[in-house]
Amino acid sequence: MTMNTSKMKVDLPLGLSEDEAKLLLAIKLYEVGKVSLGQAAKIAGFSKRTFIEILGRYKVPIFAYSPEELRQEVGL
Repeated sequence: MTMNTSKMKVDLPLGLSEDEAKLLLAIKLYEVGKVSLGQAAKIAGFSKRTFIEILGRYKVPIFAYSPEELRQEVGL
């Protein structure tokens, strides 16, 4: 799957590196459902596995189930 992209130039505040800005952008885009896990990992420059670990550190769930959906999924 190829991601359509566009470029954007942003002046970052001092103390925020380009890599950190990419990571934070990727996390937020994934969290709000604008990009897939794979797309977010690519934006951040990490493998999917590493990006999942990073999401855990930021307490961002990789599954967006409501409590009811989760109960149905596990058969409770």
